[in-house]
Amino acid sequence: MFQIKVITFIIATAGIFWVSRSSLRHFRSHGFYRFFAWESILTLIVLNLNYWIRDPFSIHQIISWSLLLISLFLVFQGFISLKQAKKSNTERSEISLMTFEKTTELLTTGVYRYIRHPLYSSLLFLAWGALFKHISWTGIVLAALSTFFLCMTARREEAENLRYFGKTYQIYMKKTRMFIPFLF
Repeated sequence: MFQIKVITFIIATAGIFWVSRSSLRHFRSHGFYRFFAWESILTLIVLNLNYWIRDPFSIHQIISWSLLLISLFLVFQGFISLKQAKKSNTERSEISLMTFEKTTELLTTGVYRYIRHPLYSSLLFLAWGALFKHISWTGIVLAALSTFFLCMTARREEAENLRYFGKTYQIYMKKTRMFIPFLF
């Protein structure tokens, strides 16, 4: 099982590195911090791989699966909202933006009506869901690191959005939360 974990980690890291390669040269971009969030989540998942289906009706597994379902809901809702908006512009020059993120108009419908970063929020729930598979000090540190890097990612992206959308984004920030509706 150890070899499978190592191979999985290496292959996934290579993919994450490939997606993040241009952002890693620009530590002020949100993509720089996103790389480290992804890596800490990946490490947490691989670390707890042996525990994903062990003891399925225990309280920690029920909490874990609940968090993972919220994560799935948020990622689907985020992508559906982005797809329905169809306001992408491949000419936006921000290095760390992926193609689907290059919107020309501020998206405030669907899940974006309540939270500014549903895709990062889904990663936050993924990290904590992975932690609850098997709680350990190493896992807690990795979940905390992923939370820190996701917050940094969101803050950097918000600075980029303020530059691009201006006052409209500033007003939007006052009406919404970063990750969890009405809370955070």
